[in-house]
Amino acid sequence: MGLMEVENGASAGGDDVDADIIAKTCLLGGFSEANETRSILSSLPEVHGDQRTTEHVTQRFLVIMNGYQEQPHLLDPHLEWMMNMMLEYVRREDCPPSLLHLSFKFLYIICKVRSYKIFMQILPHEVSDVEPVLQMISRQDPKDLETWETRYMLLLWLSMTCLIPFDLSRLDGYLMSTGGKKEDLVMNRILAIAKSYLVVTDSPRDAASVLISKFMTRPDVKQKCLGEFLDWSLTMISQSRDTSVRDMVLDGALQSLAKLFKHGKRDDLLQYAPTVLQCLEQKRLSESTEAMLRKLNVKLIQRLGLTFLKPRLAAWRYQRGSRSLVANLSMSLQSSSGAAQTPQDSDEQEEDYDIPEELEAVIELLLIGLKDKETIVRWSAAKGIGRVTGRLPKELADEVVGSLLDCLSFQETDSAWHGGCLALAELGRRGLLLPSRLKDVVPLIVKSLTYDEKRGACSVGSNVRDAACYVCWSFARAYEPKELEPFVSQIASTLLITTVFDRNINCRRAASAAFQENVGRQGTFPHGIDIVTAADYFAVGNLNNCYLNISVFIAGFPEYTKCMIDHLTAMKINHWDCAIRELATKALHNLTPQAPDYMATTVLPQLLKMAGDTDLHSRHGAILACGEITHALYKVALQTNRSILNIISPECVDELKTIHFKLHERKQYRGFGGALMRPAICSLIEKLSLSKLPLKNDPVLTGWQWVIDDTLQTLHLISSGNADDIIAAVVSALSALCEGYYQDETGQVDSQMQDVLVSQYTEGLKSPQILTRCGSARALGCLPKVMIHNKLSQILEGLEQMCTITQKEGSFTEARRDAVRVIAQVCAKAGVCAHGRPDSVLCSENAAEVFGVLLSCLNDYTMSSRGDVGAWVREAAMTSLMELSILMASSAPDVLVPELVKPLMCCLAQQAAEKIDRYRAHAIKVFLRLLHSTDPAIPHIPHREELLHIFPAETVASLNWKAPSEAFKYITQLLGLPEYQYHTLLGLSVSVGGITESTVHFSSQSLFDFLKGIQGDSETLGQFGDTLLRIFRDSLHNDRVSVPLLKMLNQLLNNSCFEIFTTQENHQFCVDILDLCKEFKKSKDISKLSACVSVFCGLIQFQGKVRKRVLSQLLLLLCHPFPVIRKTTANQMYEMLLTYDDIIDAEILEDVMTCLSDTNWESDLAIVRTHRNQLCDWLEVPRPQLVAKAAIQAS
Repeated sequence: MGLMEVENGASAGGDDVDADIIAKTCLLGGFSEANETRSILSSLPEVHGDQRTTEHVTQRFLVIMNGYQEQPHLLDPHLEWMMNMMLEYVRREDCPPSLLHLSFKFLYIICKVRSYKIFMQILPHEVSDVEPVLQMISRQDPKDLETWETRYMLLLWLSMTCLIPFDLSRLDGYLMSTGGKKEDLVMNRILAIAKSYLVVTDSPRDAASVLISKFMTRPDVKQKCLGEFLDWSLTMISQSRDTSVRDMVLDGALQSLAKLFKHGKRDDLLQYAPTVLQCLEQKRLSESTEAMLRKLNVKLIQRLGLTFLKPRLAAWRYQRGSRSLVANLSMSLQSSSGAAQTPQDSDEQEEDYDIPEELEAVIELLLIGLKDKETIVRWSAAKGIGRVTGRLPKELADEVVGSLLDCLSFQETDSAWHGGCLALAELGRRGLLLPSRLKDVVPLIVKSLTYDEKRGACSVGSNVRDAACYVCWSFARAYEPKELEPFVSQIASTLLITTVFDRNINCRRAASAAFQENVGRQGTFPHGIDIVTAADYFAVGNLNNCYLNISVFIAGFPEYTKCMIDHLTAMKINHWDCAIRELATKALHNLTPQAPDYMATTVLPQLLKMAGDTDLHSRHGAILACGEITHALYKVALQTNRSILNIISPECVDELKTIHFKLHERKQYRGFGGALMRPAICSLIEKLSLSKLPLKNDPVLTGWQWVIDDTLQTLHLISSGNADDIIAAVVSALSALCEGYYQDETGQVDSQMQDVLVSQYTEGLKSPQILTRCGSARALGCLPKVMIHNKLSQILEGLEQMCTITQKEGSFTEARRDAVRVIAQVCAKAGVCAHGRPDSVLCSENAAEVFGVLLSCLNDYTMSSRGDVGAWVREAAMTSLMELSILMASSAPDVLVPELVKPLMCCLAQQAAEKIDRYRAHAIKVFLRLLHSTDPAIPHIPHREELLHIFPAETVASLNWKAPSEAFKYITQLLGLPEYQYHTLLGLSVSVGGITESTVHFSSQSLFDFLKGIQGDSETLGQFGDTLLRIFRDSLHNDRVSVPLLKMLNQLLNNSCFEIFTTQENHQFCVDILDLCKEFKKSKDISKLSACVSVFCGLIQFQGKVRKRVLSQLLLLLCHPFPVIRKTTANQMYEMLLTYDDIIDAEILEDVMTCLSDTNWESDLAIVRTHRNQLCDWLEVPRPQLVAKAAIQAS
């Protein structure tokens, strides 16, 4: 159960991710890379000298080992041979330093994955290993940052050699006989090495603390060195001055002392413990700003506390007997094997002994650690409390529990609550929290399960709730069912509330696990198995699923219904997160059928009071909840054949009507709060309108309409991030209001209100504010059919005007997108009738106009800083055209004439060939939807049979149209159909000449494949060339098409796609292309000019006089005012002459190419012009003459 807070509770895709993780974890069945690992390790002597190879081998070994981070035990059978291979290298006398360090680096990688506690146990620890290890580590440089793994592993190895059962003085026999220095003794050398590495700043410091714990606990060492080492450590602690930063000397001393007091014998250390404790109290490390120092301080203090107390198991502890899940589930808990062993006469069993005075200071410091701001410190303190309490007498242990309960008061911070919960869980798990204390503990744990303290714009407490779940989990394993039976209702209901309503995914899953544990271990939780099945680990990962589905299932059990409703009302309606408030109101809507009377008589009046609250969040949530509950009660009334007024009291109805007036009177629609209040009141209007409260001709309707209209007019004053949600709420409210109150029982509309609304919203389409335009358009789209009747022409006229792009209104892209969508919505509501009136239905008179507007929107290529924003309009237009076509084909096929269908299909073909994957895929789907539609069938589709052959229904359904590799090979086949050739080639030119590599590659390849298929048919190829020229002429001044078209033309020429034309003298295709390209000579667009140069070089392959004209254009560009164009032209010409070496005489070819390559074409024009004129003479092209007026070209 994780203790760290991860705020990702709103994720909707958690299920698949977790399933993948579990699947990958379970895949490993053994160390499958053993052979590869053996080969890698055996190659170390050959690769250690080559840095590049060494890095490659090390990286591969890291990848292999890291794959076993989750299941490191799989390495256990292989650890010994891997270690022996590398130790064999390092034991060689001729082992080079690079191989030594590389071997220890590999050992460290294995040690890191398997953990040092396991790995160090297999390190050799013979007497013969002591001196070699000492010598190796003595030769290391502690300041070498590159070889710290070597020092780390040597220190671990040295700590294992300290376990030899012989007195270390025996290793000094020869030294002592020859009168060696005291410093050369093995014991002193090891101690000196340990001390020196306790003060370093890297990982060997941790290994040195392990060495101290093993070395100092030796019988021969503790007699001679223990006191001296403790004095040295306390001196280091006392002399460290600044605890605001992590002092490595202090870190090493604390770490070594903590491990020493953990592994040492109590009898040896007891005499030193008071002195160490006094030093720590004076140092006041609990006030340090460095979390690791505070953690080490707590670890050492708890070890000191254990040293003060005799190691014994408390006889008074609570011991549960059998923990068999089968026994619990079969309700055989009363069996003798499952009975708990309660302490009897524990006082007699306890040995009387005095508790040292220092223990009070130890417990006090541990309690302070429970309130620390860092989780790692609190967790260490909680474990310390559990360990120390287990050795205390019953009365003192009970005092510790009382102190822990003081941590769970609302005067304490969330850190204290978290630490207190962790400590209580430790006590419960160890049987140190007696059943007599449960009546005090359980209420506090219940509060902890829903602890949420607001801090500014967010809240804290998820770690507290997670720890409270841990407490419940530990209680399930610690106590007999009869002990927890009085508290089952509280624990079960609160755990389920956390399971389904907690914002944090970790807390929901922790609560689910705790509930499941209680169901299995206790067997007394109501409907436990059913709930565990529905609210498992994966199901609670989705927040929406928890609030809207799982909660309804659980509330179906009467034991949990009211507590869930009360929790939502008390804690989630006023939550700081807007998404939680909205989900809570929807959950209340879904839970209303479970307790309608309770909702109507208790919950709704409470919410109505909260609707006037001064707190913004409470007010917002209460208003939303009032609407949701009222609507749910209306549904209940319908099912029971009752009126809603029989369920909701008249007082509540009056309060619902006055909510708007109170908000308006207090001016709470303004400012920041207005962004929440306006959509909230709109939601209330929608729900009350759907509930059909008898409000006909009530003054509140005027107020509601004012809110809707005023919100649409003031949208520009609201943050753009919230605007879409507000517009959606306004539109929903207006639709429900019109349906509920602006028409009578017979369906007759209020004509006066109809005129006002339609005129007002059509006028809003002309607003200078884009959001008001969007809102007005969508408001027209939500009007019911009766409101549109006789007003269709007026509405369509306003929408069509808004769809028109003008220079002034080019930035209103979102408004045009919404208008396009609304046109289809309005026409769908009005219906289709071939001979109907154009002001009431879509008919023959206005269909062409509507289609024309939507087709013109397919040419919206507006660009902004956000990119191709016109694509939004094109996508909406394609969808609207599809909906209208299907509607007309099903209702009045006569209206869908060929003049409408042909341009529609052609424009869709163009969009299907363009470069943006998303919109290309959408266009193809619309195209295929119309093509394959059978009920109704779309009439008059050009080349229907050929299209069905190209796009067979059984094949295209499985294709990914967003992938260029799959889409273009089908799209290019449309080039063979005359009706579609122009538009398809127009779209393809943008894709082939684009900049996205994958799109360019697959679109051009598909185009080349098509052209190869028609190379032998000069007539078809000529038709293709004419279409290409027509697109060129039409797009001459459209840079969006002309530049990609030039790039596409260059690719076609380079791939000899027009080879059949090049054999003819002065072919017209070449002449026309040349003339069109000459139109760009005055352009200042570098990319366009560069593309022209490439096309000119491609045109050189054509025969006849046109070749001289092409050379003339290229030579003109050699003296272009832009140096980059001159250089590009020279480079392109050089490559052209290499490719087509027959276009000039061989005698001058070398001179021309030398001139092109050696001349600095970026130098001054006067110098460049001389070389250019020389080229003109060689190529027999007239020299360009300077014009009198200033021109773009310099020659």
